[in-house]
Amino acid sequence: MSVRRLAKEQPASFAFSKESQAKADWWKAKYPAARKQSAVIPMLWLAQKQEGWVSEPAIQEIAKQLEMPVIRVLEVATFYVMFQLQPVGKVAFVQLCGTTPCQLRGAEDLKKVLKDKIGAANHVSADGKFSWEEVECLGACCNAPMAAINDYYYEDLTPESLAQILDDFAAGKAPKPGSYDGRGASEPKGKIQTLTDPKLYDGSAAKKIKIPNLPEKPKATKAKPEPTA
Repeated sequence: MSVRRLAKEQPASFAFSKESQAKADWWKAKYPAARKQSAVIPMLWLAQKQEGWVSEPAIQEIAKQLEMPVIRVLEVATFYVMFQLQPVGKVAFVQLCGTTPCQLRGAEDLKKVLKDKIGAANHVSADGKFSWEEVECLGACCNAPMAAINDYYYEDLTPESLAQILDDFAAGKAPKPGSYDGRGASEPKGKIQTLTDPKLYDGSAAKKIKIPNLPEKPKATKAKPEPTA
């Protein structure tokens, strides 16, 4: 695992918005008072969803609310790669999968598009709207190559479709997530080749099996009424 450090430039302060604080309070209330530190991951996530990344002042605020040492919150934030410790693009933060299935399906070509349109990896564009990084497997290998953009997966990408997605984000649009090759999910391209007969999975071809020497289930009997005095 690579070393993860806090950004060199930090905001002067951090405060949860009214809405985020209400959610944080809800998470804290889920645990006994002596165990409220269990809300550290949800609260880090709330801070990131609010600001786009996790800053040092945010870590300090969370430690204060949960009454735990700052270093303990820092340990959690630096351990889980889902927490961004550097500022990211405010409009689109692209996480391009670079693991073998995506590499074989064209991830290197997608990387060129990101470099041309956004710039170097792990840096925010000059206008502050875009940033990207290469990540390990995101678990959508069937629809490679793919990338996670903000909260959603964009799959079956080509250089052309990725470039259009970025242009749409820049224009203030909300590009539709999912497959860009016409697939509804992760089914094979074109005609389905397996499980074409419903009898293979709907249970209609299943036969009842009689297990020998299995004692019969006793018949239910009505309870006798209690005698009255």
